[in-house]
Amino acid sequence: MKKTIITVVGKDAVGIIAKVCTYLANNQINIEDISQTIVQGYFNMMMIADAGESKKSFNDMACDLEAIGDEIGVKIRCQHEDIFTKMHRI
Repeated sequence: MKKTIITVVGKDAVGIIAKVCTYLANNQINIEDISQTIVQGYFNMMMIADAGESKKSFNDMACDLEAIGDEIGVKIRCQHEDIFTKMHRI
């Protein structure tokens, strides 16, 4: 299992979730948990995804998602779960 933390931040617009989730589904990346909120017109989403069944490398997935973010006007970032956990440990 290769868990990845995916964050999406930017101005709210129609189709953000659809674009990201369609990409993940098309690449056999399973969403295990998702949290999304909109505050005063700004969209914020965090996902925990399992890329263990995907043929995409982590770098390819991260670059593809970043390009999708550029296309729809948001910032999409990916981090390996272990790195994310170590960075956010108190």
